[in-house]
Amino acid sequence: MKRRNFLKTAAISGAAAAAAASSFPAPAIAKGRMQWRMVTTWPKNFPGLGTGPNLLAELIGRMSDGRLTVKVFGGGEIVPAFESMDAVGSGTVEMGHGSPYYWKGKVPGTQFLASVPFGMNAQELNAWYQYGDGQKLADEAYAQMNSKFFPSGNTGTQMGGWFNKEIKSLEDYKGLKMRIPGLGGEVVKAAGGNVVNVPGAEIPPALQSGAIDATEWVGPYNDLAFGLYKAAKYYYFPGWHEPGTLLDNFINLDKWNSLPKDLQAIVETANKAVNQMVLSEFTGRSTAALKTLVEKHGVELRSFPSEVLAGLNVLADEVIAGIAAGDPLSKKILDNYMVFMQNATAWTRASELPYLAARELKKG
Repeated sequence: MKRRNFLKTAAISGAAAAAAASSFPAPAIAKGRMQWRMVTTWPKNFPGLGTGPNLLAELIGRMSDGRLTVKVFGGGEIVPAFESMDAVGSGTVEMGHGSPYYWKGKVPGTQFLASVPFGMNAQELNAWYQYGDGQKLADEAYAQMNSKFFPSGNTGTQMGGWFNKEIKSLEDYKGLKMRIPGLGGEVVKAAGGNVVNVPGAEIPPALQSGAIDATEWVGPYNDLAFGLYKAAKYYYFPGWHEPGTLLDNFINLDKWNSLPKDLQAIVETANKAVNQMVLSEFTGRSTAALKTLVEKHGVELRSFPSEVLAGLNVLADEVIAGIAAGDPLSKKILDNYMVFMQNATAWTRASELPYLAARELKKG
């Protein structure tokens, strides 16, 4: 890929990053060529999550023939991970990458855009964004943060998490210090757990030190890369809390509106490609990673007992309804989401579920 006018910046520490943000020069514009900066919530070049933004930047540069190039910064390089939206909304940088539930403190409705406990899987969620009202509702929510929204990756159904004690009943969640974001975290709170949210890069030391007793992250692909098997004994499934977690690319709204229409189309198309490619990457890479975790590292796979899942499902309904009732936009998003899911579920029950059951049948 041909690259021009890249920023020449010195490396800065995560602790000083926020204060130093203004020291990064504005994007160069020469002969109709622009260079934007993308800050992410992910560790630099982290498999799947961190490399997805790299792929997005590469595609935008190639598809625009260098008219728009994007330089990617990991969490902490310009601003701390969870300040990415502030940096984009304020215009400090042009683009960001994370997951919608990270912004629930700013716009509560965003948490319903990422993943809903016991909600739609990745295939159903993508259908909502592309053929339902998901994109329109997300744009409405992100406009409140002066940003344009794009789906930009999906982890697929995640694992339930890493625990140092067995989960035999809902009582085992009481007092449990667990890293779990979004709506899943609210459900764990309702079950009596203590939710401790830390950026991804801080999870391994927090689990090893005992600052947290359990954590969810993503699934075998990312969990193996983080070495979480070194600090926890049991690996639970399924990921009831995140059945298909969406990743977001958000763009400063003023910068987005100033782009020529053809560059807007390129950015939109690049995100559509990355959205599918990242999901495929997680599906493909987790296969080998799970085998490594079990066969090489002796990880114990455990399924949540049915009664635990049933109890969490009931709590999820209560928590979600309570959150939506307190915020008009959240209710608007959730109501639309649930109607779409109800229709999608009818088809899934007639197609995917019976097929998966049939695939398990042994012949002869």
